[in-house]
Amino acid sequence: MVEDYNMIIESLSVRFVKAKNINILKPVTIENNYDIENSLILVNGGTLSFGPDHETCQEGDVFFIPGGRQVSITYGTHNPISLSKDDFLNHKEEYFKSYEHEAETEEHYSYVSFEAKAFDSVNFFASLDIPPFKIHDADKVRSLIRSINGEMNDNAPGKGRIIKVLTEHLVVELIRYILKQGLFVEQFATNSTYFKDPRLIDIFTFIKENLGEDLSNKVLANVANVSEDYVGQYFKMLTGINPQDYIEYQRMEQAVNLLRTSKKSIREIGKEVGYKDTAYFCRRFKMMFGIPAGKMRRRESLINV
Repeated sequence: MVEDYNMIIESLSVRFVKAKNINILKPVTIENNYDIENSLILVNGGTLSFGPDHETCQEGDVFFIPGGRQVSITYGTHNPISLSKDDFLNHKEEYFKSYEHEAETEEHYSYVSFEAKAFDSVNFFASLDIPPFKIHDADKVRSLIRSINGEMNDNAPGKGRIIKVLTEHLVVELIRYILKQGLFVEQFATNSTYFKDPRLIDIFTFIKENLGEDLSNKVLANVANVSEDYVGQYFKMLTGINPQDYIEYQRMEQAVNLLRTSKKSIREIGKEVGYKDTAYFCRRFKMMFGIPAGKMRRRESLINV
């Protein structure tokens, strides 16, 4: 199995997205937090709780949120105010304040967000379909989060290169932790299986390169050289999700990227990622992210301040 895990790790392209240290000014619960990127949040002081059972992360723990997973998160203690994502975005400066070197409050956190894509197409942790979870007693993960934030707050030469290397190391340590703890064994076994199937990789690549085109099961069947009736079953058997759900996730991820990096209109972006009906695109976008597409354009992250 070690060779299978090495194959998975070697297939990953890792991209650093952002990192920040955050003071908590007032306790707050963000309902249905959602981001495209994967996030690791280190509790430097205070507590963090998450999920319907309010599982708690104490000082020194790390909370991992796979990209594409909704979760309720409470930052701080003592009667937190519960807000929707939309309400939080409108008032986030009341609750969060970033810092570079010295925290100003007892409850403070450090986070790192990143992408990890298999074959530059598949969002790896999203493809595992694993829930957000707490990482306990992982010194290397903690150290790397702090090192990345340290580099972010320094203007030394080679900063970008160091952050890239540290983020890649962080992803490897995260996978090592999952394997060492025996977490999500079945999901990892499934991924190592589909990485060996070139037809599935061809489908992933085709979807990535043709997000604005017809991606019906009939088209995917031709790519994989299987029957139209079988392609959905085949895709779900190997990945755990049906192809049209996967396609919508990829389209919405690209829409977020375009909203953040281009000045194209929402109508243009919707069309570019495969939605001819702008109103339908906007409804699906808000359903997935909890906020309108226009508001996504004005922010980088729910916890970015």
